[in-house]
Parts: sequence; C-alpha cells; structure tokens
Amino acid sequence: MMIPKKRLISGTDEFYRSLSISGVPRAAPAYTSGTIWGMQTRRDLLRSLAGLTAGAAVASAQARKGGYQPQICAQTYVWTQIFSRQKKPLGEGLEEMFAATRRAGYSRVELMGAMVAPDLLAKTAELLKSNRLDPVIVYAAGPMHEAAAAEKTLTEILQTADAARTIGTRVIETNPTPKGKKERKTDDELSTQAKALNRLAEALHERSMRLFVHHHDPEMADEAREWRHILKNTDPKLVLFCLDIDWVIRGGEQPVALLREAGDRLGSLHIRNSRQGVWTESLDEGEYDYAAVADGLKPLRYRGFVVTELAYDKATAITRPLEEDLRLSRLFLEKTFGGG
Repeated sequence: MMIPKKRLISGTDEFYRSLSISGVPRAAPAYTSGTIWGMQTRRDLLRSLAGLTAGAAVASAQARKGGYQPQICAQTYVWTQIFSRQKKPLGEGLEEMFAATRRAGYSRVELMGAMVAPDLLAKTAELLKSNRLDPVIVYAAGPMHEAAAAEKTLTEILQTADAARTIGTRVIETNPTPKGKKERKTDDELSTQAKALNRLAEALHERSMRLFVHHHDPEMADEAREWRHILKNTDPKLVLFCLDIDWVIRGGEQPVALLREAGDRLGSLHIRNSRQGVWTESLDEGEYDYAAVADGLKPLRYRGFVVTELAYDKATAITRPLEEDLRLSRLFLEKTFGGG
C-alpha cells in the first residue's frame, strides 16, 4: 500500500490544532546530584543528556518544517501497577503520579477511566490543574462483539466521556475486549463490534470528542484480521486508531506496514520497548527499531500523539525510580520522533 500523501481527513486538521492549545510549557528535566546507575557517573549522564537534547532540537526543527510534529504524552497505566504492588488505593497515589509525571517533563497525559470515576474526578481535576497537565486522552474499554454487552459498554464509556469532558479531555481511547482465551471472533461478531464503534464515535462527535481504537495482540492474529476489519468497516471521518507498537510486534505484524495502512486515520502511537520478550523499564533500553517507525510517520505528516506507555513484566528489572524512567523515555521520544 502506498503511503498517503494528502493531508489529514476533513475536520482532523482542526482537531489536532485544538490538541495543541494547552498553554502548558514543558517542565525542565530534574536531575539528582551525585546519582550513579550501574557504572555511569553523573558527568557521563549529563554529557549523554546534552547529546539527546541537541538531537531532539534538530529533529523537532526538521519536523516543524515539513508539517510533521508529533505530540509527546505519558500513559498512566504503569502507575497502577506500582500502586497495586504497594497495596495502595488509586486515590492515595494520584498526587505522587501527577507530580512525578510533570517533573519528568511531560505536559500531556493519557488517563485510565478509573481516574475520572465519580469518587476521584474532583481530586484528579485539582491535581491536573496544580501540576499543569493536559489530560488529552482517557482510556475506557469493554466488550462490543455481542449486542447486549455492547449496549452496556457504550453506556459506561459515554458516562466516562461525560466526566472526562469536564477536565478538558478531547479523546476517548477504547479497546473492544477480546473473547476468552483469545478465541477468534466470528464475522457476525466483528460486524456487531464495528457497528458499536461507529455508534460510539458518533456519540462522542456530538460531545466534540474523538474516538481512538486501541488493540492488543489478539487483533493481530490471522494477518491482523480483526484490526483490518475495524479499519474497513468503521467511519473514516470519526474512528481513528491508536497503534500499539509492542502489541503489533508480539502479534507477528510489521508496525510500519500497519501505520501506512492506517494512514491519516492514525491518531496515536503507544510506545513500549522490550528485550528478549521482556518489557524494559524505560524506552531507550530495548530492541525495537523505533527510528524506522518515525521514518514511516514522516511521509504522513503525522501530528498525532506519541505516548510513553511503560509497563512491567514479572521479569522486568526495575533499577530506577519510575520518575527517572519516564524522563529517560521522554528524552528517547524527543530524539527519535521529534515533537514535544
């Protein structure tokens, strides 16, 4: 498939312009004096960070010149893993999560739906404001391949969307739940699912919001059968896509081929890295060729989100505070993708 050379679909240019109007400058990176990780001294660390910063500046200038300007964002899922290990309720961890994410240099965040639930919405809103964070995306998911379940899922997601609107969220990201044991969905089930996604997208459009469709590895099975069904059977003006690079690779597909196929319907990328099948604690330590992904985005004049989505496997070696891993990951994204 040829890479589309046209600009984004009608209405999408205005949408992405609106995403940039946050008025929130990115915080300066925070350093810890005298810290040594492994055999790297503070002097070595600062020297390497200077190179990263210079590379990011060049990449960003080149990107703006060509109309390509991704927007860097941080997903909050990894914090829920930490709070679960600490047996800490989500509400008790929000202050630490937002403050550390801001200190790590992010101005945009992707929230989990639980963070805008009625019992946490006011606290989330207050902490976002005090930390100058823009909650551009909220993730909310559920089953959509059966009619009754789809009705329940849409009702719940729209309730989440209504709450998210009050804090300035413009995108709901969803992932239709796979069947048990990653069983293949029938053609009829996929049709039901596509209709539900179209209805959800229409309802969000009425709320001046957009829908991004995320995936894991089941959607990549059988040559990305389910992912391609959604692509071909949903409204291209209303349903955009979040391509999760790690799950694409784990599902046996090629990221660059799929992002070209999504073309101007690509709204977001989830970025995670892996080494020998184990998720790494920061993005700069893995095996994935993200330079090739960035090269694939540039002909699309991509201006959507590039999202740091860290997560821990059981075997992930955790050697630094999460705040530091988020910061290093941001520097990696700036160097690799440009943007800001």
